[in-house]
Amino acid sequence: MSDRILVINPNSTEAVTNGIDAAMAPLRMGGGPAIECITLKEGPPGIQSQADVESVVQPLARTVAARDNDCAGFVIACFSDPGLFAAREATRKPVLGIAECGVLTALTMGQRFGVIAILDRSIPRHLRYVRQMGVQDRFAGDRAIGLGVVELSDEGRTYGRMAEVGRELRDRDGADVLVMGCAGMARYRDRLQDDLGIPVVEPTQAAVAMAIGRVRLGWGG
Repeated sequence: MSDRILVINPNSTEAVTNGIDAAMAPLRMGGGPAIECITLKEGPPGIQSQADVESVVQPLARTVAARDNDCAGFVIACFSDPGLFAAREATRKPVLGIAECGVLTALTMGQRFGVIAILDRSIPRHLRYVRQMGVQDRFAGDRAIGLGVVELSDEGRTYGRMAEVGRELRDRDGADVLVMGCAGMARYRDRLQDDLGIPVVEPTQAAVAMAIGRVRLGWGG
């Protein structure tokens, strides 16, 4: 069995996959698991609605099953964690969702976490997940930048809105750690953390870091 970790972008936007792949650089190391990032061709351009979430559940599960023999772990790189439980049924290997891992990581880095969402309609899904995880008492807030997944490639516009929303979460909502609410934001993490002066969690990095630990320690699915 390979020590390969497969990171699956459930939307069909290659630019998002490329950004995720670049964000994996600090986690690629000699002797460590290989990290492969792929795009789910059947996915919509962005996972921006509940219908989008549900449309990729079966394709994700099929992808995990098809790669079960040559991968040691899987990461679903979308902040809605679409198909997470169906994918876990398709393999005995670890399957991690970036929302769950991003939030759990944030809880170790501050007292109250805030989420930077892409669209206002994403927020109800995030709130349901926070309640499902039982971490409402540590949740400061969730604010949207008002840009869709495809628009995140507009660096100037995207970063300006992320910095603005990050300051609101920090100063108005009392967040002392932030979680990026979309894998397409990965390229902006370092700059945002430096500018805001508080920890910023890029959730795909958080999930892959956990997956590396699971693989290296032999902790199964």
